[in-house]
Amino acid sequence: MAKVSEEARLEFNNAIQPYKDRITQTLEKEKTMLNAMHKGDEDLNIKKLTLCEDMIYVSSLYVVQNSLSMKLMDIKNNDALNEGRKILYKAIIYLEDIVTNFIDVPYNDLNENQASIASIGIQQRYLIIRKLGLSIRIIKDAFGDNSKWKWSFVELEGRFTTVAKNLIDMKEASKDYFDPRSDNYEPTVLYIRLIEKLLNNAATGYRDRYELSTRRIDDMRDAIKYLLALRRLYVVLGNSEQAEEIKKKAVVWKDKMDADQKKGLSN
Repeated sequence: MAKVSEEARLEFNNAIQPYKDRITQTLEKEKTMLNAMHKGDEDLNIKKLTLCEDMIYVSSLYVVQNSLSMKLMDIKNNDALNEGRKILYKAIIYLEDIVTNFIDVPYNDLNENQASIASIGIQQRYLIIRKLGLSIRIIKDAFGDNSKWKWSFVELEGRFTTVAKNLIDMKEASKDYFDPRSDNYEPTVLYIRLIEKLLNNAATGYRDRYELSTRRIDDMRDAIKYLLALRRLYVVLGNSEQAEEIKKKAVVWKDKMDADQKKGLSN
């Protein structure tokens, strides 16, 4: 790697300062909001949605710092990318606080959580999820395939998938999905298609991490949970054939997990 000149480093430091300032300002805003929030507040979870979006914004500012580092010094800024990665965990945690981190749970169990954000329409929820998913993808791609964080992104993407699934009001969505006359038809169809894709990817991701990296039994269990969550989605949508296929797949995966445990191949 070529040595970076002092002139290039100075130009870089000057270029990123406005973005560092915005990060500081946004995180100060977060502290102020958190200090003003109290359990029992009617708009508590609405504010957490706002904080989630703020964290997505902060992550984008770290991405810009990396882009400037590449442009001005031809060096990847792993520190900025790592801060961006950690901030995305915060964004997900805010959503977990609202709609739980339960992977496979009856949708009715989330009714109380949904009621707390009833004023937020599906279009806005879908937009938040799309922005969060894009931010995760950008950070992951910036690190590259050989990053030491490669397998940790399975967890990040898995937790993202869980909150994406839990954030949708499936009671309403399951009606709008089949009603082209509904104002919410298009965002509902797009959102549910996204959830379907995410659940399948999360199951595969955890299975791959189990097979190729950790051999941890909890990774395989989570892979199966994401399959069962996908089956639950298909059941709600009336896709009995796909639901049965996923059920069979989950059984095969569980049999494989149990066999590995007997052979002592997993932790």
